[in-house]
Amino acid sequence: MLLEPPPRLHLKAIFHTEGDDSTEQHHQSSATWHKNNALSPCMHSSSPLHNQLLMLSPLTKSPWHNNNNNISLLQNGLVGSIKREEGHVCSLAVSGDLLYTGSQSKNIRVWKNLKDHTGFKSSSGFVKSIVLSITYQKIFTGHQDGKIRIWKLPNHKRVGTLPGFKDYVKRKVRHYDAVSSLSLDEENGLLYSASWDKTVRVWSASDMRFLEAIEAHADAVNAVVTGFEGRVFTGSADGTVKVWKREKGRVRHALEGVLLKGESAVTALAVSLRCGVVYGGCSDGVVRFWEWKRGVWKGGVLRGCEGAVLCVCVVGRYVVSGYGDGSVGVWKREASGVHAWVCALLGHTGPVKCVAAVEDGFGKCVVYTGSVDGSVKVWRVGHDAPVLRVC
Repeated sequence: MLLEPPPRLHLKAIFHTEGDDSTEQHHQSSATWHKNNALSPCMHSSSPLHNQLLMLSPLTKSPWHNNNNNISLLQNGLVGSIKREEGHVCSLAVSGDLLYTGSQSKNIRVWKNLKDHTGFKSSSGFVKSIVLSITYQKIFTGHQDGKIRIWKLPNHKRVGTLPGFKDYVKRKVRHYDAVSSLSLDEENGLLYSASWDKTVRVWSASDMRFLEAIEAHADAVNAVVTGFEGRVFTGSADGTVKVWKREKGRVRHALEGVLLKGESAVTALAVSLRCGVVYGGCSDGVVRFWEWKRGVWKGGVLRGCEGAVLCVCVVGRYVVSGYGDGSVGVWKREASGVHAWVCALLGHTGPVKCVAAVEDGFGKCVVYTGSVDGSVKVWRVGHDAPVLRVC
């Protein structure tokens, strides 16, 4: 079985030949339900937990099936787990009641109500990143073979590849290694791709034109995320987090500053537009954050579970991170700016490679996690939810 490498600490060029892509329909459910999960009690801010408690999931079906009368009463816990024998789950994205997952099988699966709804396939390259655009009715996927593929919604038909055939021979246009991360600035119609070739490239989301190549870091770029006020943030295996600012009236980007110069690889980035905070996951097991306040960056550290941080996401005031030991940590940013530790979600048997979350409108959020163990788990988390103890 092919094993997908972790976020890069060194570089190695990988090239594949482009082939046909196909869409396939599936109507049978492959969801596997688990009624028991482990979840830690709420503890003090930014503190690791040493005693984990077995928890009983309060749900017997998908959160999409719960009505508004009982949804607010649900406690923290595992909703369900879905698994298809396609290797590591490398990426995921959520849109409405649909969950998209990418794996090392090169398939993109679409799940609805925790059932295998449909799927589409690229002929080469692990699916390392998925970004959805409702504005452009497109899905962008970043692959191990250094290419970005574009799919049309809602039929999931492939409509293009970046770079295109005519541009592929141009040195400055194509990535020379895996596309590790994608981020979309829908307001300005810009798609950003980060690569292990140390660069970030900028594309037009509307007509798929190449716009700019940024020589971003001294080592593999593991993460790129668009931010506020024209800023773009990049994190690298060289241990740095950099801030890039789009030049006024132009697409070109200039380096504005460096938020972190560390010894540990930066593996993931996320931005809270609501709070003006940037979060960075690092291989030393720490989530670092920087808040933009009165023209100055102020930073802090979140410590939760064990192992390297492999992925981070932000929804509302919740911050969720996935770890190399298979655990998932959850914090909530209070109005004061303090991050309160909510819980650790336990259940994966392999490193958690990707995470996404959505608010449910009742002060809680639904968290989706994908792992090297081949499963996707769905959790419900609420800061004030009571903890159920199972002896």
